[in-house]
Amino acid sequence: MATERVTERTDGTRVIERDAGTTYVDAGGGGGFGAVIIGVAVLAMVAIIAFFLLQSNRNDTLRTTAVTSAASSVADSAASAADGVSNAASRAADAVTPSK
Repeated sequence: MATERVTERTDGTRVIERDAGTTYVDAGGGGGFGAVIIGVAVLAMVAIIAFFLLQSNRNDTLRTTAVTSAASSVADSAASAADGVSNAASRAADAVTPSK
């Protein structure tokens, strides 16, 4: 009759030795710690991607606001320059017209 000697190690590995000299090593399943590490890594990656997307959106908003403000400023300057030209032309026309 064949005899077996089963040894269980502290790391969860199970070693089975038989008379014929055959040795089987059963590493068994993990404790799930690897899945926890992968979960934390995925969560960190999602947080980093969300941060960069929010920053990109913020930068686009700032850029749009700056362009809108600059365009408004240019439009106001153009309107004020047009008023100035109109007033100067009116004064020039008054100066040329003889008084009665």
